[in-house]
Amino acid sequence: MSPDAVPGDDGKLRCPWAVSTDDYVAYHDSEWGRPLHGDDALYERLCLEAFQSGLSWITILRRREGFRKAFSGFGIAAVAAFTDADRDRLLADPGIIRNRAKIDASLANARELVGWEPGELDALIWSYAPDHATRPAPRHAADIPAVTPESTALAGELKRRGLRFVGPTTAYALMQACGLVDDHLADCFARRTPGRTSGSTQGRAPAGG
Repeated sequence: MSPDAVPGDDGKLRCPWAVSTDDYVAYHDSEWGRPLHGDDALYERLCLEAFQSGLSWITILRRREGFRKAFSGFGIAAVAAFTDADRDRLLADPGIIRNRAKIDASLANARELVGWEPGELDALIWSYAPDHATRPAPRHAADIPAVTPESTALAGELKRRGLRFVGPTTAYALMQACGLVDDHLADCFARRTPGRTSGSTQGRAPAGG
């Protein structure tokens, strides 16, 4: 597939990863790269990006409703109150990814976050958003990095504050998905920020979020 923006069935130019399935088209057009706020919403994305590690995003996307049901809508307070019986339930739930380490990290992170002030997670994550005006608009998938100084710093701060399964790559996927950066290609109809179109950075295309 061409690394440049490609037309979908409706003729609109999209990032090349987005045209392979209807699920990706809907996610790309309505969610990916759009600003997301709220502690519970961002906790959900932290969990899902961690579960995606080592897998394709479509695997997570198609199970997202199963995840939401299993994790009580990803309400931080609700998940923080999960018991050992809830953990066993999650490990047996075919509607999610039954990875013990990722489940344990999601539960531990909720128990850590429930002690934070309301809005603190949102404010912390968004404090690492780079200035859009200083970032070139990527023209090719190869222009999009997998890790940035900001994602490395964000991952380091989240880990310092007790959160698990939040490495620099996961942090950058979170930044892409939640609109801290706009990594839609320059010619993609969904791109929000015009940016500059010169220059590039080493890296790879996103795997859908």
